[in-house]
Amino acid sequence: MEPEDLASFRLVCHDFSSRAAPQLFESVTSTFKTSTFSKPARIEALSRIGRHVKTFTFHMPHTTDTFLPPIVCPETGEEKKFTYEPQIQNPQNGPAKDKAPKYGSWEMQDLLIKQYPPLFHAATNVPAFVSAFSELTNLAHLKISCPGFATAPRHCRSAVDYALISLRIAVERAPLYTLTSLSLHPIHPGGLLYLHPMHGFGSTPSSAKRWSQIRHLSICMESIPFSSPSPRIRAQSLEHLRILHAYLRTLSRSLTRLFFRWKGSRGPSPLSLDTEPCMLPLQEECLHPSMRGQVRGPRPLTFSRLRHMELENAVMDSNQISDFIHKHRRSLREFTFEDVKLRQGDWDAALEPLTLIAGSDRWKRTQEEVMDVPIMLSPVDCEPRVMGPLLEELDHAIEDAGNGGRSAHALSRWLSRPNRMSRKPAAKESFFGGEHVKRFLRLSTWK
Repeated sequence: MEPEDLASFRLVCHDFSSRAAPQLFESVTSTFKTSTFSKPARIEALSRIGRHVKTFTFHMPHTTDTFLPPIVCPETGEEKKFTYEPQIQNPQNGPAKDKAPKYGSWEMQDLLIKQYPPLFHAATNVPAFVSAFSELTNLAHLKISCPGFATAPRHCRSAVDYALISLRIAVERAPLYTLTSLSLHPIHPGGLLYLHPMHGFGSTPSSAKRWSQIRHLSICMESIPFSSPSPRIRAQSLEHLRILHAYLRTLSRSLTRLFFRWKGSRGPSPLSLDTEPCMLPLQEECLHPSMRGQVRGPRPLTFSRLRHMELENAVMDSNQISDFIHKHRRSLREFTFEDVKLRQGDWDAALEPLTLIAGSDRWKRTQEEVMDVPIMLSPVDCEPRVMGPLLEELDHAIEDAGNGGRSAHALSRWLSRPNRMSRKPAAKESFFGGEHVKRFLRLSTWK
């Protein structure tokens, strides 16, 4: 049934409601607003349907409402520094003087209430997040979507970042024992810092336990301008790459399926950041004497259980691909490099480990070949009464090959039949005379 009809079907009686609820609320999308998790009626409704939710999408775009301006003292005009410490539990009931301030001090709390929008205070309401996620007892797939980063102000936090902190703490403290998949579509580069179970705000030694359940990880990240001429932007981009490397390293031991795509311009491979030139440590002579021997580059990533890997819109070297395939040859079963540009080397060198693993180069003869071949109909000696039956017979052959009715090689047999057009041989030669057309039809998979 359609979702609209299923919702009406659920309202017929209690029996229909119990049968329709698991399918109707299997996937839920929530756009975060001020009263999303703090309104009591919403939490009460979530307590009735939360056990049916298998996929939950947390959607919070970057908008003008999520922008947080600097905190300014109204008396002196000076900018105040704010150090955020999440408040995990609600303060006990009692006089205001007996409660601990939510933002560190009463002065800072008064400034934030007056200068920051209500969406910020809702994003920092950690107990509300924990209460909501505690109702999703059968959650298996968590999706986080934070679009609009391209138009958001850079070099400053937004309400989206504080919401990610609260969401991470809620996932770690809620009883989500069936959570196995995580999708970040899309996520801004700094967002992984607030989702990191060990480096994030409010982290505890047991924070990584919940995230070790993740088996399927999918990330679509906004591109990082790591080749910008500005030293400040390059330094920030380098820091974002380190955050990405640290985040993947935390989840690398449990992942069996990994998908990563750069949104926008191509970026470096997150699987081989330890070999990127921008991530390598400085030379010893360029460092201060007290730092020599202590500064090291990132350690290589190892996915001990990875079976499926897909990387899109990246730039890397052929030796990076070959090293990754060789290192994971015992567990990796399928890998895809989509829209990946090689800086150095070629694809034969990149896929050379396949020859060593298989013991021969038979995989080269079965690899997929894609080409653009134009098919032109010549008007010479090509009458409608001749081309009409020819095209109609070709359509039938294509349909048989696509449906698998008689044979998957229907087109090949159709082309190999002798005396196809005995009356007009010129018409056949003009349409199917070239060997490149036959090769194109043999290599293509018609659907």
